[in-house]
Amino acid sequence: MSDDPRPRPQYGEYATPEQQRAAIHHPEPSPAASVDPPHPPTAPATTVAARPTRMADRIITVALLAYGLVTVVGAIPQLVDFRSFADTWMEVAGVDGEFTNTAQGALWGGIGAAVFAVGWLVTAAWAWWSLARGRVSWWIPLVGAIATFVIVSVCLVIPIFGDPGLVRGLAIGS
Repeated sequence: MSDDPRPRPQYGEYATPEQQRAAIHHPEPSPAASVDPPHPPTAPATTVAARPTRMADRIITVALLAYGLVTVVGAIPQLVDFRSFADTWMEVAGVDGEFTNTAQGALWGGIGAAVFAVGWLVTAAWAWWSLARGRVSWWIPLVGAIATFVIVSVCLVIPIFGDPGLVRGLAIGS
């Protein structure tokens, strides 16, 4: 036993770089080389080749955008003819009467149609931007549709519940 109170070193713990190279049979570096052993080259963490293609994500995202486009293109003419839209809504809701708030309905119907169109365009641009960067994008059309629908719904509620015929119809139905 030695008189040294320190624990015995593990393999290579106190070895000099020269002793380590000799133990693993590496040649001596040239004098021009740095003192530190060279590190093997490493690729960047994210390369184009390393990214997954996410084909299913692309298909779902494009399908949702296409469905949204069909919905928007179908909804815009209905919102532009707001009186017909409101009469249909009142009939489905079981309210007797006719929509009379036509001026406000035409204004808010046009605003709702524009919000639908702009909402889809913003959603599509955001989704394409995300797809181009290889990110998961299927959720973007869903979030865009929900946000746009909430805003359009507010635009539609204003003239519908501002209509005296609807208010009377709801009061009679109660």
